[in-house]
Amino acid sequence: MRITHKDQQLLNILRDNGRATTTDLAKMLGVSRSTAQKRLERLEDSGVISGYTVRLSREYLDREIKAHVLITVRPRETNEIIQKMKAYQEVRAVYSVSGQFDLIAQVAALDIGRLDAVIDKIIEIEGVERTESSVILSTRLKR
Repeated sequence: MRITHKDQQLLNILRDNGRATTTDLAKMLGVSRSTAQKRLERLEDSGVISGYTVRLSREYLDREIKAHVLITVRPRETNEIIQKMKAYQEVRAVYSVSGQFDLIAQVAALDIGRLDAVIDKIIEIEGVERTESSVILSTRLKR
């Protein structure tokens, strides 16, 4: 699917406010309501927009204690390890990376005890050979 400049504008507006009404979208894009609705439906139907979600406030997110957990896994066990990490809501993302580690997990919890417990659970997963954790002290840039 070809993404036009207006489509990209629409996606940027929705990133800022996923609850914007079609009327609001049309006004911000400078198009009719029906045109905005058609663009939105086309982006949804083509899979560019796969869903809508809640964005938590900075105040709430700043209360969370976050860490990056670098993980080395045994060969051919990556998928099973990721499946097991899905069970922990505190695991926000898992990335496959190059270098001496195989995965990086982003973990967040409202207290250090829970963060520590989740990291311990990751370490205990069968196939995890080694981890190294870094607690995030502050966010300097986020887009």
